[in-house]
Amino acid sequence: MATVELTKENFDQTVSEHPFVLIDFWAGWCRPCLQFAPVYERASEAHPDLLFAKVDTEAQQELAGAFQITSIPTLMIVRDQVAIFAQPGALPEAALTDLIGQARALDMDEVRSKIAGTQQGGAQDAGTQDPGTPEA
Repeated sequence: MATVELTKENFDQTVSEHPFVLIDFWAGWCRPCLQFAPVYERASEAHPDLLFAKVDTEAQQELAGAFQITSIPTLMIVRDQVAIFAQPGALPEAALTDLIGQARALDMDEVRSKIAGTQQGGAQDAGTQDPGTPEA
């Protein structure tokens, strides 16, 4: 499958329609981005069941800003509409292949459970102050 260009207009729909999306945040002036591009393309050919997408951070500054992309290239993996990985830096081919294998092996029910636990824990922590304790 060819790599898909993501924009702020098609991002939500694309990610919601595909259960496993790899996203390469890049720019045309970025030498490491250009060096990573053929590695990313070969991975897309080796894993035709996954969606490989790219975000041109120059053309899609609002989208890059929404994900707080401060260094490129940045690779993000979204499974079942949950960002499970995001890291800047150009990966070597073997590392990308290994990362894809690890992402495939994740139990998404467990991931969602951990996210829910973290969110609940934060809400409980916020309400743990004794209301009778005077403020300092």
